[in-house]
Formats: sequence, structure tokens, C-alpha cells
Amino acid sequence: MPVNHVKRAFKYRFYPSDAQAAELARTFGCVRKVYNLALAARTEAWTRQERVNYNQTSAMLTAWKKTEELAYLNEVSSVPLQQTLRHLQTAFTNFFGKRARYPHFKSRRKSGKSGKSAEYTTSGFRFRDGKLTLAKMPEPLDIVWSRPLPAQAKPSTVTVSQDAAGRWFVSLLCDDPSVTPLGASGNAVGIDVGLDHLLTLSTGEKVTNPRHERKDRVRLAKAQRNLAKKTRGSANRNKARHKVARIHARIADRRRDGLHKLTTRLVRENQTLVIEDLTVRTMVKNRTLARAISDAAWSQFRSMLEYKAAWYGREVIAVDRWFPSSRLCSACGTVQDTMPLSVRTWTCDCGTTHDRDVNAAKNLLAAGRAVAACGAGVRPQRSTPGGQSAMKQEVSRRKP
Repeated sequence: MPVNHVKRAFKYRFYPSDAQAAELARTFGCVRKVYNLALAARTEAWTRQERVNYNQTSAMLTAWKKTEELAYLNEVSSVPLQQTLRHLQTAFTNFFGKRARYPHFKSRRKSGKSGKSAEYTTSGFRFRDGKLTLAKMPEPLDIVWSRPLPAQAKPSTVTVSQDAAGRWFVSLLCDDPSVTPLGASGNAVGIDVGLDHLLTLSTGEKVTNPRHERKDRVRLAKAQRNLAKKTRGSANRNKARHKVARIHARIADRRRDGLHKLTTRLVRENQTLVIEDLTVRTMVKNRTLARAISDAAWSQFRSMLEYKAAWYGREVIAVDRWFPSSRLCSACGTVQDTMPLSVRTWTCDCGTTHDRDVNAAKNLLAAGRAVAACGAGVRPQRSTPGGQSAMKQEVSRRKP
């Protein structure tokens, strides 16, 4: 039987020439334009109770290229333009499946996946002898190979992007034969996330919250004040904006690096990992804690934990957010009526004194073991607000 290798993206920084940067900038603009045109066409079709699929938007693209107004779409590779239509189709599929919200328009101002990226399939690039050449470009990209690709790697897709700080990145999606299930482990751990400590484990270990944003808050505030004083549209404002973006990028890079190291360690050491199914999107509406919650990046932590567990044959169990993990005594099972966040240690009627976070992690582990043993109903169905009502709202908003 053929071996199914894990598809893994390898991201590298590169430094384009002036001609390559100009070509990519044109491509980003065309990708954004095609996506927005197709999204507008599909939204308007909905007002007529019609659905437009990928094949129809692809035919629209051919027609748009023949018009005088959009003839410039012929100047860039057609591969990223077709790919953005496929991405839009996926977005609508997730929307109708109530797994995501209604697709939104791409903005010229935003960077990364929302505004400055383009995806090439195998017909849109050439990868030979460690050199990557994109369609419409005579020279290969100057890539900094900070880590090696898997042996005999053949990228299936290549995504080029530019972040708000002006840095250029290329991501190559390849089969990685080195990612294989780890040997079975009898270890299981409950993980309680927090702000005083980023994580508290059922073993009693507490992981310090690095608070990356707080460490750079003074520099960031100074750069933002400087940006606010600049005239809109001026070269100095653009320089100031890039300075703010570089600070944000530094914070995000450090946060991501720390979470990668932490999640990899947890997955390697434990067979079963039990977490709480938190609604972070709702929690950040708390104006007092929003900044600290965003800096802790609980959603990013969970995402990394889940996909790495899938890679290495581990199991992640999410316990219902309404499970009283903090108020439940892990020794006798008594549930306290209330427990404000200010209470960090408490004593149960049975005489056991608990550290709030360690007790919560132990209770999460016990609930997770119940799921693994008998499928107890503590693992909820995850859902994201969406559905056809959201489309109707979008249509009504766009009506004149």
C-alpha cells in the first residue's frame, strides 16, 4: 500500500529584485481584484435566488480579460487568478456548511492572506536544483534556505506573500516523510490556559506567560504616536507605518516561536491532551482583558496542538466550556456555587486546599479520560456563526 505522507508547508524569506517585486505587486493586485469581482457577482446572484459556482466564475474571468477595462489581467500569470477563485469556492462551501462566516472582500490596505498573497500550482512555477522560478519571471527567487526541504521534495503549491512590515515570504507545500506517528505513550495531561500563567498542567507544572506584547508596549506606543502625527499619503507616514508593522511582526514572530516549541514538547510527551473549549472570540469582548487574552494567543495554541497531534498520532480532547473545572473539587467532587477570578487558592469542605489552576487542569484531565473511556458528553460540537442568514444580511447591506 502507498504511504500517505503528511503535507507540510515550509516557509522561507526571500529578497526579490526590483523587477520581481513589481511583477508580484501586479499579481497581488490582480488576485485581489478577481476575488472581489467574483464575490460581488456571487452576492448579486443570490438576490436572484441563484447560486454561482467555481466553473461559472472561471468563465466570468475569461470574459473580464477580454474587456478593455480589465485587459491588464492578461499581464500576470493566470494560475494565481484561478486559484483565488478556488479559494472563494472553498469559502462559500464552508459558509453554506455553517463552518465559517460569509466571505469578505479583500482590502488593498491589509497584507498577508487578506491582501498581499498569491498561490501558484505546479503549472505556475519551476523547481529545479534547489531554485524556484515563478511564471512570468526569467530569474529564480533569491530564497534564504533557513532549513532544508525533505529529500526529493516536489512542491505541489507555492504561496508568495508580503507582510505589513514589507518582508517577502514563500511557502512550499510538500510531502514530508519525516513526520510519522510517535510510539504509544501512556501519558495524559490536562491543560488549563490562563493569563498569570500561560498554561497550568495537571502535573502541577506552570508555564510562564511571556507577555510578548507587553514587553514591546512602550516601543509600540511611541511608534504609533509618531505615525499619528504624519500626514496621510506622505512618504514619512509610510515609513512610520512600516516601523509600527515591524514591531508588530517582532511580537508575532516571538509568540509563534514560543508556541511552536511548547506545543511540540507537549505532543511528544503525552498521548492524550485535554483542553477546554473556550470561545476566545467572545472573551476578547471584555475590554479589560482583551489585550492580555490576545497576547496569550489561546486560539493559536489550540490550533498548533491539534494539527501536531494529528501528525504524530496523539489525541486532543476538548471539554465543554461550561464544565465547572475551577469550581469542582478534584478530591471529593463537590462543586462550589461561585468562585470569582480573584480567588487563586481555596479550601473545600472536605479539607483539601486547591490551587485554582492546578485543580482545574486535574478536573479537565478526569473529564477527558471519561471521554476516552466511554464517550461521556463533555466534548461539544464546535460551530462558527454563519449560515444563509449571514448571506442575506450581506446582500441587504449591499443593496442601494
